[in-house]
Amino acid sequence: MLNPGQQALLVLVHLRKSDTFTELGAGFEISTSTAWRYVEEVVGLLSARSPKLTAALRKAKQDGLHLVVLDGTLITCDRVRADRPYYSAKHRCHGMNVQVIAGPDGMILWTSGAMPGRTHDLTAARVWGILRELDKAGIITLADKGYQGAEARIVFTPYKGRDKPESQKQANRAHAKLRGPGERANAQLKSWRILRKLRCSPSKAGHLVKAIAVLQNYETTRG
Repeated sequence: MLNPGQQALLVLVHLRKSDTFTELGAGFEISTSTAWRYVEEVVGLLSARSPKLTAALRKAKQDGLHLVVLDGTLITCDRVRADRPYYSAKHRCHGMNVQVIAGPDGMILWTSGAMPGRTHDLTAARVWGILRELDKAGIITLADKGYQGAEARIVFTPYKGRDKPESQKQANRAHAKLRGPGERANAQLKSWRILRKLRCSPSKAGHLVKAIAVLQNYETTRG
């Protein structure tokens, strides 16, 4: 039996380094099943601490944010029996689509649950009610071309097309400059090796991302 501090360390090792349950069991001198149970319990508790979408946007406004960045990320996974829905043609691999809203400085404000990798970012945003809530909150939102066609009035995407006038090219450069720091949120999430390639059930991707977002924000605010 591990004390709470040792349990926390075990979970951090699993999430940060992606050690297997067998490796964790050997390192902490416990059984593989006990290591699995500790991870499941702590990830569940951390995931439950992640904010709901409405609350996250309300806090963003209270904190004085006038701009957020919406971006999707693919959490890659091993192929599964019914693998077609999980294959992302865009990324050319299997995985789960997760939507992330970040502040202009890259702080993670909210993460969605996970959907099969073939899901288009705009479709995922609609399914999770992101566009509706962004409209209600009235916060200007920058997103990449994958969100073109979004019905939300405050979601701005780059101009498409090859022969754009110079004014649109300049607008796209400014858009990318503002969006860039916010999109680093996904890189922060994937600095936790467990999210670079899932070896567990794809259905757990959403809870893992939420748990790691809580830890990442704690690490960022604590410096």
